[in-house]
Parts: sequence; C-alpha cells; structure tokens
Amino acid sequence: MQITVNDENKEFPAKTSVSELLKSFDMDERYVAVELNRKIVPRTQFSEKLLVENDILEIVTFVGGG
Repeated sequence: MQITVNDENKEFPAKTSVSELLKSFDMDERYVAVELNRKIVPRTQFSEKLLVENDILEIVTFVGGG
C-alpha cells in the first residue's frame, strides 16, 4: 500500500502498524510524535493503529539541546 510520510510517498505492506513503520525507519517510539491524517496518534496506540492505503503521516522527532 502507498502512504505519505513527511511529504514523501512510501510503499508498505498492508496492515502495517504505526509502530512497525517507525521501526522500519529505525525510530525510537519514545522520542517521536505521530500525526495520522491530521490527528495525533497517542503513543499507547502505536502498535494497534493500522495504516491504510493513502494515509498521510507526519512524524516529528524530539531533539534535546539548547
């Protein structure tokens, strides 16, 4: 299935969860915020939230420092 991640089209297998997508990008779930179709996905739902064709995700990574 095709989804858009941070304005780039990507291919993923059907029934990919948000958690699996983050792992495919080698991202630590503890340090990101995910918006799916303009709604924030609570971190507690990353593993159960399944993506569907044409979903649009924005992934924001938290960076520390001053």
